[in-house]
Amino acid sequence: MHIHWFPGHMTKAIRMMEREIALVDSVIYVLDARAPLACINEAFDAVIGMKPVLYVLNKADRVRPEDCKAWLDRFASEGKRCIATDSVSKKDAPAIVKGLLELNAALLERYRLKGVNKTLRAMVIGVPNCGKSTLINSLLRQKKATTGNRPGVTRGKQWVAIDRYIELLDSPGVTYPDFRDQDKALRLALIGSIKDEVVDPVELADAALSFLSAHDPEALKARYGIEALPTSAADRMEAVGQRRGMMLKGGEVDLLRTANAVITDFRKGAFGKIILESARDGI
Repeated sequence: MHIHWFPGHMTKAIRMMEREIALVDSVIYVLDARAPLACINEAFDAVIGMKPVLYVLNKADRVRPEDCKAWLDRFASEGKRCIATDSVSKKDAPAIVKGLLELNAALLERYRLKGVNKTLRAMVIGVPNCGKSTLINSLLRQKKATTGNRPGVTRGKQWVAIDRYIELLDSPGVTYPDFRDQDKALRLALIGSIKDEVVDPVELADAALSFLSAHDPEALKARYGIEALPTSAADRMEAVGQRRGMMLKGGEVDLLRTANAVITDFRKGAFGKIILESARDGI
């Protein structure tokens, strides 16, 4: 399976971001905590330029605390400011605002010395479905930015004032123009950042089952009531389909229905807290 998804609106999004970056003071770079490396998009490098960046590990509730801490420690060791959050709960909103203010402290102080209360502006960027709009809504404490649990919901720019002196620019989710790293593309597909229609669901489910078999076999066995996991991908899919009663007439397993069930379980956390990338991996 070769994964590639970079529709025309993403090219337009990058151009829009390149135009609008001059209007902001810093960038909020949203990453899915389950796959932070895969969410680092080289297409954003030229957009960001020399703007200061606040990294946000979103959906942190989906991974184990020790895994999240390892990533926070890694960012800190590289001199990058990073905050973990579950933006749906909104409990970390004050910490994110504080981090944004600290990131821009020198700029704000220069304006303060001139007697000016500067309005701080930041662009929010990330791959599709990383939770950018949900994060903005958590800071706003009310729904204003368009959200959706699928990639490609936000198509245009949206300016949102989260208080009197802070404005955020929501931007469309953008994948890589060049999908030369198919391992990263696969991880993006697993967390729902690639449009499902361009991915083979059976192969994607096979990848999810293979990952679980290698990293958390007990969670996989517990979810589907399988005592002994088959060693081959095809046999694992067959076993899951049989245990879930997803059968076609004639006694064959409905592979498509089974695959979609596995993918849904994987994304919704039915196997527990899962991280796809170690903080020891290289960028």
